[in-house]
Amino acid sequence: MKRNYISNATESTRMFKAGWMEILSKVPFYVPLIIYVPVVAYFLYRAIAIGGGIGATIGYFAGGLFAWTIAEYILHRFVFHYIPKSRWGLRLHFIFHGVHHDYPRDALRLVMPPSASIPLAFGFFFLFKAIIANQAHLFAFFPGFVTGYLIYDMMHYAMHHANFKSGWFKAIKQHHMLHHYDDMSKGYGVSSVLWDKIFHSDFPSKKAS
Repeated sequence: MKRNYISNATESTRMFKAGWMEILSKVPFYVPLIIYVPVVAYFLYRAIAIGGGIGATIGYFAGGLFAWTIAEYILHRFVFHYIPKSRWGLRLHFIFHGVHHDYPRDALRLVMPPSASIPLAFGFFFLFKAIIANQAHLFAFFPGFVTGYLIYDMMHYAMHHANFKSGWFKAIKQHHMLHHYDDMSKGYGVSSVLWDKIFHSDFPSKKAS
């Protein structure tokens, strides 16, 4: 599945006729940090304050980070890249992810808007609450998951607006650029290529080299 972008400019294209909706769709890259770093700090404090223990807190926090990489892959591959057939479905797809592929360097549409990320955060929190009975462990796991999301958002912005000369960052940026400019049916991992390798959606080594 290959698809060309419409524009590689950094400026935003208009998505909504209503001005307030248009404003909500544009998010500077630092906004998620302002919203979620305090959330991470609060939950970690609460995890330790209610007796979670340093070792258990670190372990569950790491588990949350790892869980994010799975969620990132599933959301990107099966939700963001699901192409519906109905007219309204196609419109929703464009709003959630299609606009990013059409205008991949739009600097104000590279991180998830709070109007989408906050409901998702609540949804995942209550999902984890149903699975993790121990409150201290829950309060350590959830900020790990949120930290994974923040890493994803910041890395995604950097991949489209920063130049990496060598090393892991250069390799993972190339992985994401191939997803955008070569074949969007591969390379769904953004902050990690692990699940692309496991589920055979990685690019051939001759392309990624």
